[in-house]
Amino acid sequence: MGRYEHEVMNAVGLRGTVSVRELASLLDVSDQTIRRIVKPMVERGEVHKVHGAITAVTMSSGSGDAPFLTRMNEAREAKVAIAAEVAKLVLDGDSVVLDTGSTTGYIAQALRGHHGLTVVTNSSFVATTLATIPGNRVHMAGVELRNHDGAAFDAFAFQVVRSMKVRVAILSASAIDPVRGPMVHEHAEAEMSAAMAGIADLRIIAVDATKFGRSALVALPPLRSGDVVVTDRRPPAPITTALRPATILTPS
Repeated sequence: MGRYEHEVMNAVGLRGTVSVRELASLLDVSDQTIRRIVKPMVERGEVHKVHGAITAVTMSSGSGDAPFLTRMNEAREAKVAIAAEVAKLVLDGDSVVLDTGSTTGYIAQALRGHHGLTVVTNSSFVATTLATIPGNRVHMAGVELRNHDGAAFDAFAFQVVRSMKVRVAILSASAIDPVRGPMVHEHAEAEMSAAMAGIADLRIIAVDATKFGRSALVALPPLRSGDVVVTDRRPPAPITTALRPATILTPS
């Protein structure tokens, strides 16, 4: 799959449906070029073409969504707003490590407007989203990718992450428990979150309000003073308490 086809798949995976005009603007090519790029992708069954737009096959079929794409389509507006707010905390030329959450996928898209980033990630989605930006250096951590989200949690992934030093860690959570705080569903995810947090000067937790009051299997490392939680609306008092001593930011 060529560079432009990767770009199309990333955009469609994020948004579900993308107009030909939006894709042309994103790739800085003509509408006619987009149609030429998309034609073989449609023939291979990778995307659907509808009038003036490209849609994800999983969305059009109405069933069988991969878990990652399903999560990408949940609370989409909130995640876009969170991504824009997180992007304000990242500078051109920054070094950043990002995990494999769906909100992190939106943040990767928001960071496409930055220049000269050094990126470390265990997410193939994040890696391909940011690797095609001129001037970026992207380090993909891992060898074996999970089949439901394209993320790596093998020994090499941890080795690569722990060998790095970055300014910003951008992490996600599956739940914000009122007592235990941010949580995820798998031990490997919690271990990777801890590894990424350990190589960064600034930790940012990006989580939408649908996660408030939920619980999961494994708690993430305790939040510290200086950590930042970016969410789409102010949390209720019990969740605010659970997120202490981190600073909570919401889109302005």
